[in-house]
Amino acid sequence: MNKKWAVKRLTVNLTSVEAEKLEQYCACTGRPATDVIRELLRSLEVDKNK
Repeated sequence: MNKKWAVKRLTVNLTSVEAEKLEQYCACTGRPATDVIRELLRSLEVDKNK
């Protein structure tokens, strides 16, 4: 395992609709789900004052 990415493992429970949407997106783009989810997380804006 690449130690660079071995920071935290996360399990996410998805509905069947959510899982299918993710699978379809990954199939269309040729990208793995891990990369897609990581990119979505990076795009979240966080208010650091809270």
